Amino acid sequence: MRTRLINVGRLPPALEARLAQSYDLSTLADQADPAAYLAAHGGEFEALVTSAATGVDAAMLAALPRLRVISNFGVGLDKVDVAAAHARGIAVGYTPDVLNDCVADIAFGLMLDAARGMSAADRFVRRGDWLQGPFPLARKVSGARLGLVGLGRIGRTIAQRSTGFEMPVRYHSRRPVDGVAWVHEPSLLELARWADFLVVITAGGPATRHLVNAEVLDALGPDGFLINVARGSVIDEPALVQALADRRIAGAGLDVFEDEPRVPAALMALDNVVLLPHIASATRETRQAMADRVFDNLQSFFAEGRLVSAAPSA
Repeated sequence: MRTRLINVGRLPPALEARLAQSYDLSTLADQADPAAYLAAHGGEFEALVTSAATGVDAAMLAALPRLRVISNFGVGLDKVDVAAAHARGIAVGYTPDVLNDCVADIAFGLMLDAARGMSAADRFVRRGDWLQGPFPLARKVSGARLGLVGLGRIGRTIAQRSTGFEMPVRYHSRRPVDGVAWVHEPSLLELARWADFLVVITAGGPATRHLVNAEVLDALGPDGFLINVARGSVIDEPALVQALADRRIAGAGLDVFEDEPRVPAALMALDNVVLLPHIASATRETRQAMADRVFDNLQSFFAEGRLVSAAPSA
């Protein structure tokens, strides 16, 4: 008999079809009463696939007593209860590395757009405002000081990209990262005071909730820009809205929000923020690579007892 696999996340249709060819796949969203379905059939499943947006919590894990492996479509693990899974000996796989380039590209795209006003300039032309006079002067990006909140795989890729823009780089993390030349700043406030662009690329979850708060935004100051390609929870969103409205920071570029896909109307009313619908990894090439890693993690686990990409312990 084929291994029973339950899908609880939002996955690309092609990946779901591929999984259905190799496993006895059930999709929780297809069930009329998901809770009742898990109560009746949860003990049948040995494998689970989910997405970073959906995750899997301790309550769902408890409904799956025979579960052996989780394969997560995405690099974010803040909605996956990794500690509860590992406590039961459940392997957790995810999709690091394959999305580094695309997320770094979006980070630089947001920096350029927020500072040079490209989206605003597009609207300026479309409204016919150019006929009335020139577009306002903007902020140069090349040579500006780049502060990174986090220096994991994606953070290092962003830092490497910055060499083409001749940007000095400093980063903040709980401890210095071995083997890198960039300057570690133990204080997030001091990093914000130093930076022209503060790019958030740290993990989400309770430990980093509202890490970037009103005090950090004030330290960034009226000439500084905030870029978030991490998780919306890392930034105190009401504090950011107020800082943008009061021009206490120059602008922001956001790919993520606290309550996606609901973006605060107050943010959408501002002209000094660029808003993207969480698309940092959303290219055909990267999403295919992520789908391949989800599948390969499962295949490797059942064939060899190990994952291609295992999540670190929480």
